[in-house]
Amino acid sequence: MINHQYKHSELTAKIIACAIEVHKTFGNGFQEVIYQRALEIEMRRMNISFNREFEMPIFYREQQIGARRVDFLVDNLISVELKAISKLEDIHFAQAINYLEAYNLEIGLLVNFGETSLKFKRLNNKKFRATQAIE
Repeated sequence: MINHQYKHSELTAKIIACAIEVHKTFGNGFQEVIYQRALEIEMRRMNISFNREFEMPIFYREQQIGARRVDFLVDNLISVELKAISKLEDIHFAQAINYLEAYNLEIGLLVNFGETSLKFKRLNNKKFRATQAIE
C-alpha cells in the first residue's frame, strides 16, 4: 500500500489500514457515525495524530463565508472524508476535492464503508499552495 511516489504515502497507508480493520470488524450497513467512532479508536491505537470533526473556515476572496467540519484532519496534512453509502458517485469525489481546495490541503482520502468491500480513493489538490497550508 505504501508507494513513495505519492506524498505522505506512509501516513495514508496507516490510515487506510485502520479503515480496513474497522471494515473487517463491522462490514457494511452501519451509519457513518459508527464507522467514524471506530476509526477514531483504531487511529489512536496506531498513534496517528488527528482532529475529529475539525471545523475549518471557508473563504471566498479572502473573506470567511462559512465553515465546514472535516471528518478527520490527520497531522494537519490530510483530510479524511467518510461515507457509508452503497456506492461512491462523482459528486462525492467532487465534494472531497472541493474541501481540499477550500482548506488548501494537498492530500485527502475518501473512504466508503457502505460497500461490501471497503472502498477508498487518495485525492490530490492540484491547486494546493504550499505557503498557505494549515498551521
